[in-house]
Amino acid sequence: MTFDTLDALETRDPAVRERDLMARLPQLVALAKRAPGWQRILEGVDPASIDSRAALATLPITRKSDLKTLQKDPMPFGGLNATPLSAMSRVFVSPGPIFDPEGRGQDWWRFARPLYAGGVRDGGLLQNCFSYHFTPAAFMVEGGAFRIGSAVIPAGAGQTEMQVQAMADLKPDTYVGTPSFLRIIIEKAREMGADISSVRNAVMGAEALPQSLRAWFQENGVPNVIQTYASADIGSIAYETATDGVVNPGMVLDEDLIVEIVRPGSGEPVAPGDTGEVVVTSFNPDYPLIRFATGDMSALLVDAPPSKCGRTNSRIKGWMGRADQTTKVRAMFVHPSQVDNIVRRHPEVLKARLVVSGRMANDAMTLHCEVAGDAAPALAAAIVESIRDVTKLRGEVAFAPPGSLPADGKVIEDARDYS
Repeated sequence: MTFDTLDALETRDPAVRERDLMARLPQLVALAKRAPGWQRILEGVDPASIDSRAALATLPITRKSDLKTLQKDPMPFGGLNATPLSAMSRVFVSPGPIFDPEGRGQDWWRFARPLYAGGVRDGGLLQNCFSYHFTPAAFMVEGGAFRIGSAVIPAGAGQTEMQVQAMADLKPDTYVGTPSFLRIIIEKAREMGADISSVRNAVMGAEALPQSLRAWFQENGVPNVIQTYASADIGSIAYETATDGVVNPGMVLDEDLIVEIVRPGSGEPVAPGDTGEVVVTSFNPDYPLIRFATGDMSALLVDAPPSKCGRTNSRIKGWMGRADQTTKVRAMFVHPSQVDNIVRRHPEVLKARLVVSGRMANDAMTLHCEVAGDAAPALAAAIVESIRDVTKLRGEVAFAPPGSLPADGKVIEDARDYS
């Protein structure tokens, strides 16, 4: 069977893809270690030994939330760039500020794949409504469109009447931008009496796209609507596909990434299908990222039939919230990493979940721990002591059998009564 994909990489046998990624991994680590920032992070690591997912999981996590601090020494990228600033094409400034580079290679952000899945083709025309101001999203789109061969209207955000007029006059086949802005454009076009029916495809990002809004777009003349998952540090991570107008389950991972789903607060991969934090290793020669924790939650799609689009890469369930479950208890912040610290002190604990209950200012902490067999009273006392030592707060412990705690990625659950 022949499928309509960007290239043959997307329909490879999954075992072939995995062998290729693992074979490239030692080279990526060696390249990264030539950058001073990665030299510090990966000190003592032999690149040749990092040739499997298990070996990769032994490396430290580098968190997106730490970039602002890391990038101060040295500015602007914290020494995480393998290509000097003078050889980059652009530098973006995200809130923080966090600085993100763009190299000079074709489709540097790997955005052609989601665009192609969304219906963009050679000879087409798309209206790019992502912002061109400081952040990279609009340039991600341009790089992908040019690789495919589609022209771009660099519309940016705002100026709704001009957006409508451009669509009416130039007749683009594709809108790329946020869901909320396309709805505004469609409603403005109706108000103006303008014909923008040429727009048949929409590639969405940067906001949630509920099914009700997707259906609204389809009812209002845009039948092919998919969403992407990308970040300013990595570029495209995953994207939806559709077959005969029906969106296929999950989001297909990019071909040039290794994605892990780990327990928040630790670097430990969760069981396939469990919810956890998205951690990405990117084979970018200019800005390699190794075990980069995005702060986003998702889960691998398991036991699902092959996607009807023909793409064979792993799929995730999409964006499922933020991994930062930091909670304030009696004027003290408790972090997921502290829960991980407590668990590591007690090898008998297989999994743990800290539940904060009661009312604000009169709250209680209980660490629910999965253990095999009967837990000795001495273990409970030792864990209570660890809770106090690590968090500086009083807490209780409750034991549960293996597999009984929810597999929803929560390490800290705020169950307090806020009424």
